Amino acid sequence: MTTAIDSVAWARRLRMRHLESFLILIDAGTLSAAADRLHMTQSAVSHWLGEMESQTGARLVVRGRRLQLTPAGEAVRKLAVRVLGEISRAHEELGSIARGAVARLHIGSVFAGVAHLIPRAIIAFQQHEPNVSIQVTEGVFNTLLERLERRDFDLIVGSMDARAYGPHLANELLFEDAIGIVVGRHHPLAHVPSPKWSDLLGYPWVMPPRETLMRTRLDTVLLERGAAGLQPRVETGSVLTIEAMVRQTDHIGVCSAAMARHLDSLGLVRALPVADAEPFGPVGAVWRQGGADEVVHRFMQCLREAATEISGRLVGGIARPR
Repeated sequence: MTTAIDSVAWARRLRMRHLESFLILIDAGTLSAAADRLHMTQSAVSHWLGEMESQTGARLVVRGRRLQLTPAGEAVRKLAVRVLGEISRAHEELGSIARGAVARLHIGSVFAGVAHLIPRAIIAFQQHEPNVSIQVTEGVFNTLLERLERRDFDLIVGSMDARAYGPHLANELLFEDAIGIVVGRHHPLAHVPSPKWSDLLGYPWVMPPRETLMRTRLDTVLLERGAAGLQPRVETGSVLTIEAMVRQTDHIGVCSAAMARHLDSLGLVRALPVADAEPFGPVGAVWRQGGADEVVHRFMQCLREAATEISGRLVGGIARPR
């Protein structure tokens, strides 16, 4: 009968350099390219790979023009990503402790997707947890999820789709968002009571990038309204670029309704109360199952409170005035 001790005996024979070298080998794709990166001969890399396969008791790669992972190799790759990610995280936490912080929280945020939700939650959180060091990194949802798997993030926040329901992920919906349309306050449509989508089509557009969830939804909306051929003049996920473009031109800008409300409240743009505003989707948080410690739980509570305030001011994708 196999005991728990026996089941991890092979892992005890591994060293950090084995895992690091295995990831380099996978990324390089060939023994010769890996040998160059590892400053070893090709025969030495081949011998090392054989030893690693002997230690794990399984064939890890199929050798050919490019190395292909076997199922066992994929399992070891995931192990390497998890272990090295945790080591990197521990190193950063030790650095935070040395600087006087007792904990660290790394948050991934979808571009322009959550308006002032995260800053509002951080301000509330640090009133009670002043010694927690917080880092926020923006990106597209798919890339953020990949980095979440590598332990680069504790959680990610933004507009969610089916990928947030992966088998090893936990998630929580915070509020429903909508497509927001913004223009400069000088724009001809800025004071139209209830502009329609057809009123917007004669102007140049600043749209989200094609790989984003909002752009996919926007393309569907335009298709349904007979404007499938509409091409953006500018594609960007940058809130600063959207705000600058619409303030200085007659462009139509697209962002989340929560972001549109926030920019409008600052007097930077005009959020158009489009008559048939379209829902966009849920905004929420995603983290690894079993990866939410007390710091994450406390930050989630601040996110919930901030989301309640934001969603309470949204009606049909347009904010209630203060």
